[in-house]
Amino acid sequence: MEDSQSEPQRIIRRHHRERKELQARIQGMKNSVPKSDKKRRKQLLLDVARLEAEMEQKHQQELETFRESFPGDGNLDSVTEDLSKMNLENQPPRQSRAQRRRERRAALERVRQERMAKAEMEQQASFRRDEEEKLAAILRAKNLELKDMPADGHCMYRAIQDQLAFSVTVESLRKRTANYMRKHVDDFLPFFRDPDTGDAYSRQDFLSYCDNIVLSPSWGGQLELRALSHVLQTPIEVIQADLPAVVIGVEYSRKPLTLVYLRYACNLGEHYSSVRPFKAAAAASRQ
Repeated sequence: MEDSQSEPQRIIRRHHRERKELQARIQGMKNSVPKSDKKRRKQLLLDVARLEAEMEQKHQQELETFRESFPGDGNLDSVTEDLSKMNLENQPPRQSRAQRRRERRAALERVRQERMAKAEMEQQASFRRDEEEKLAAILRAKNLELKDMPADGHCMYRAIQDQLAFSVTVESLRKRTANYMRKHVDDFLPFFRDPDTGDAYSRQDFLSYCDNIVLSPSWGGQLELRALSHVLQTPIEVIQADLPAVVIGVEYSRKPLTLVYLRYACNLGEHYSSVRPFKAAAAASRQ
């Protein structure tokens, strides 16, 4: 008796699952036929109607067979009614036409943003490759090659550190740079401006900037290179891909320290690297 009471539930749930599977199959059939192909779409509608009718007939026959086997079992009707209600309750709320339009616009905007981001990444990669090729040619002519530094905000100081013949820490270079700039405010303040507007900063702004050189991994630039050339009493040569090399501290007679300035090496912005003797040239000189 227990088996006969649970059988209606098994039948109705299987029917429900088979209808869902058929709908998924029908959706796949619809997706495979272009809307512009009217002949195939017409045939598709006929095929869909046939499949639905065949399944409905099959389910009705199975239910009739069960009723004939258990004529006194009223459980089938109640289970069918309960599952029918459950199916209705599980349907998602219908969206308004305006909501569908908003969702389509949002989806299109996401696609547009993704395409723009991909295009920017591809353009950045192209600029990076072009810059690397130009710099490699410039450095090869000097029997040098790029020696990359970590992109951690200290890259300029690390490149200077790498070029020096004596041992010094990045922290020491930062501190000595800031101290020199504080002692020579009037030499640096005229060149200390907002990079976007060109407006001059105040003296207090400049002193706060010097504090940040020591207290944070702030990027270094031309002002810091000028200070370092005075601190080290050494020229600093900066090689670039699309502009002539710049030498800071030409008043000093020592051999210049050589840095490479890259615009596109890092996604976050500009980057400084060091150089070293070109491997092939160094190997040939040892032979």
